[in-house]
Amino acid sequence: MTRPLPSRRFPHLARHALSVALVAALPAAAQAADDTDGQSHHLTELSTVKVTASPLQSDAESLARPVAVLTGEELDARKGATLGDTIARMPGVQTSSFGPGVGRPIIRGQEGPRVAVVANGVGNMDASTVSADHATSIEPFLADQIEVLKGPATLLFGSGAIGGAVNVVDGRIARDLPARPLSGRAELRGNSVNNERSGMFRLDGVSGDKLVLHVDGLVRNGDDFRIPGRAIDPAALDDDHDDHADHGDELGPRGRLENSAMRTRAGGVGATWLGESGFLGASLGTYRSNYGIPNGAHVHAGDDHDHDHDHDDHADEDPGEHDVRIDMVQNRFDLKGGLYDPLPFLQSLTVRAAWTDYEHTELEAGTPSTRFTNKGVEGRVEAVQQPLAGWNGAFGLQFGDSDFGAQGEEAFVPGTGTRTLGLFVLQEKQFGPLKLELGGRHDRVRLSPEGASHDRDFGATNLSAAGIWTVNDHFDLRFGVDRSERAPTNEELYAAGAHIATRSLEIGDANLDTERGHRMELGLHAHSDRIDVSASIYQTRFKDFIYLADTGVVEQGLPVRVWTQHDATFKGAEAEAMFHLVEGDSGDWDLRVFGDYVKAELDGNGSRRAGIAVPHGDHSHDYSVDLANGGYLPRIAPARLGADLRWARAGWRASLGAVRYASQRDVAPNEAPSAGYTLVNAHLAYRWDRNGSNSYEVFLDGSNLGNRQARPHTSLLRDYAPLPGRGVAFGIRAWF
Repeated sequence: MTRPLPSRRFPHLARHALSVALVAALPAAAQAADDTDGQSHHLTELSTVKVTASPLQSDAESLARPVAVLTGEELDARKGATLGDTIARMPGVQTSSFGPGVGRPIIRGQEGPRVAVVANGVGNMDASTVSADHATSIEPFLADQIEVLKGPATLLFGSGAIGGAVNVVDGRIARDLPARPLSGRAELRGNSVNNERSGMFRLDGVSGDKLVLHVDGLVRNGDDFRIPGRAIDPAALDDDHDDHADHGDELGPRGRLENSAMRTRAGGVGATWLGESGFLGASLGTYRSNYGIPNGAHVHAGDDHDHDHDHDDHADEDPGEHDVRIDMVQNRFDLKGGLYDPLPFLQSLTVRAAWTDYEHTELEAGTPSTRFTNKGVEGRVEAVQQPLAGWNGAFGLQFGDSDFGAQGEEAFVPGTGTRTLGLFVLQEKQFGPLKLELGGRHDRVRLSPEGASHDRDFGATNLSAAGIWTVNDHFDLRFGVDRSERAPTNEELYAAGAHIATRSLEIGDANLDTERGHRMELGLHAHSDRIDVSASIYQTRFKDFIYLADTGVVEQGLPVRVWTQHDATFKGAEAEAMFHLVEGDSGDWDLRVFGDYVKAELDGNGSRRAGIAVPHGDHSHDYSVDLANGGYLPRIAPARLGADLRWARAGWRASLGAVRYASQRDVAPNEAPSAGYTLVNAHLAYRWDRNGSNSYEVFLDGSNLGNRQARPHTSLLRDYAPLPGRGVAFGIRAWF
């Protein structure tokens, strides 16, 4: 069904959003290249925060592969209830949404299993890639820093990370000896949009001069979110209803998103011994969350909005009894140890591993209906070599062994064991003004589904070359070329049944081949005392891209969608510029502008014939369908253009900004376009230092201040759950 968009729209933004950012960025880059005398202002101090995801521990600016890091005040200002919300204002990064409790990162238009989410360099091993309603079991409020690797991160994290990776560093295993015997931080906050009540704390202590002890914890409670208007888009209901005004309460109560309340508990303890010849650390953490799936989104096979049904039999039912909530628990044990100079040709040898026990239960009217589990272990051995003929590098091995289980009426994917083994090598060398980074990796992946006649084995080879050509101290050009491969996941191979989260009957293909991508990227970075600029353009051509295609067949009231493969191309660009406008008695004034754009479509014309078997009780219904060889891919993030004006003076910080999301008309067959929207945000904080070790900060944050109805194109729930309305968060932070 195709729905008309509102007549008012931001003209041509979907095509030209990034052009605006580049117009700002390129002259700024030219000025930065010329502004080398350093007489009027101090040169910008670039971030030296180490990217822990890389064995070579380089800072973000010196890595040729595209990476961004959130830490310190910037991380505090952006932290949200989900990982996706926290990093969603980085160029090239957006978030999926399945109600306010679920937000998984989208990097350059790619999501799900193509974007690895890892904690302290080791896979998170939850079930968030299996279904859109499964949240990521990582708490961003407890993070020290968040590292976002854009483009293939397969060299570091295996074949699944063909689209990128997000590494959350929580500090439970210490990297360095703290400066004080006891230090920590705490935060209390509330939010008007859902009556949020949250609190967190962290303590780090030193015992003797080598043992570091750590403890942290978080509690978050929130009621149903306030929204502008009603939750359900009238156009999402049946076409038989010409007069949408008659739907009444079917659209949900005005001003509130039903069943969106959430509560979260998280915490951990850790201990690290730091010696002269090595270190050893261990930590134990837990993450527990109970969140609702907004009403109207969770419909069983055979249910629909057809009002020709006789609803009299259900007239006495309590509407709330159909509320669906997810109760999630993950316990995780991490171990990390290393030796310094263990052999004459090695600088260090590091071993890290994590054991995870994950479970979530879907509750309908408080009664368990479906249970998903994932238990497994993942580990890495990394060796950093001594310089050899000017080459610095690392090599290592990664292994994983996990058992995914699904039981209940919505278990559309069979239990599957997954075994992985990978070998990798990274090398870098400086050739005058050119820094060159090379890498290679090979993975073996085996999937063993319950009840299948045979296992599937895949090999994935990944090769990468990237470089930085330094024109001068303030300007450099960057390039990257990758060949990456990804093995299919259990959902793509073995799905067979009603997938309620996607409101479809989902059919996998056990004969899928390895997906292959070839990426090319060009970029620039420019820095001066007045301007910081970064911009890039990229293209990834996929061979046998795996995607979920709509067949046009309807069974049991649900559309039938099939996992299939075809060649595809992703093209995109992103830019960010920070203008340091004023430094004076009135304070420091900065203007940040950014934009991003991605286009993804199948390579081909016409159609191809495919046979599918749709399970139906103890037998199946067979169909022969035509699948398009061309057209756009579904739920691709729209273009964006954003700006923030920032001010700082003494202990005060403030900002006011807006992000314009374009309408998305480049849609897949049977996918409706989406309208654009603008979100306005503001921030105000005051920090004071009582002495050398104690600081306090009070803050006030406003989100969606225009109270606009926003339905993200990337969300499977956009017709049933808009983004939260106007909200004001407030609280206090303390460091000691």
